Amino acid sequence: MSISQSQPAVVATGLRRAFGDQVVLDGIDLEVAEGSVFALLGPNGAGKTTAVRILSTLIGADGGEARVAGHDVAREPHAVRAAIGVTGQFSAVDNLLTGAENLVLMADLHHLGRGEGRRRAAELLARFDLEDAAHKSAATYSGGMRRRLDLAMTLVGDPRVIFLDEPTTGLDPRSRCTMWEIIRDLVAGGVTIFLTTQYLDEADELADRIAVLDQGRLVAAGTPDELKRRVPGGHVRLRFTDAAEVELAARALGGSADEDALTLHVPNDGSVRSLRALLDRLDDASIEVDALSVHTPDLDDVFFALTGRPSTEKENAR
Repeated sequence: MSISQSQPAVVATGLRRAFGDQVVLDGIDLEVAEGSVFALLGPNGAGKTTAVRILSTLIGADGGEARVAGHDVAREPHAVRAAIGVTGQFSAVDNLLTGAENLVLMADLHHLGRGEGRRRAAELLARFDLEDAAHKSAATYSGGMRRRLDLAMTLVGDPRVIFLDEPTTGLDPRSRCTMWEIIRDLVAGGVTIFLTTQYLDEADELADRIAVLDQGRLVAAGTPDELKRRVPGGHVRLRFTDAAEVELAARALGGSADEDALTLHVPNDGSVRSLRALLDRLDDASIEVDALSVHTPDLDDVFFALTGRPSTEKENAR
């Protein structure tokens, strides 16, 4: 995944939004680099969809400022809309039309000429492996095909920034992997992806940076690895060839030994510096290690530590 060093694709400062007495966004700050994948995580009801709706000009903010693709979302909404694409939690596909007709309709809405619109539709049908189903009713499409068509419709306008709100909800593992490859291809072409998802493995797999939203506030931000290192529980597993080496290593390093398995678990955050220090201590003690593996907390552990609840917990979404 390549990250451009030019101006951020999305910047939000002090973004606030309430619905009645319920504060949904409580002064959040975001910055998303061009040509990257940014994932916004949080429990249902945390404010993720509200943030996407504000940044994509679908609703206004009560306070704060935001710029998308260099344009102010409040003062230049038309310029923002011309630069973005939005794929929501629920497909915008028209079941009464074929796949090709859905794409041509989007081309008409973008004021493309008849010939250009058909060319663009054919190009996207091929790109998303929908050529064989191009002239079939979208009502006959599988869930994965519908999501691909939905994203293809978003791309008709050649957006620079795409908001993907829960793009793989309900998809089978193969369809999810296909969508991941499409996202990677888009980013390789310079598109910025702003992703919200309940699937933490998806964020771990795709995102350059992640922010965690809880009860309307950002509680953490960083790369996936940076967030994992914030949570205790990481360790290095050392395996030895005999019990004597395990005992020597335990005296030198501490940790939890399993003499039957000939292993020693040593607390470690997995960073290069801490691993180098551990190996230096082994060398100083002239202890030979047969194998070494690093075990760090995953994003589920991060999510639970930051929000106080597992990632699978469901609440009323806003």
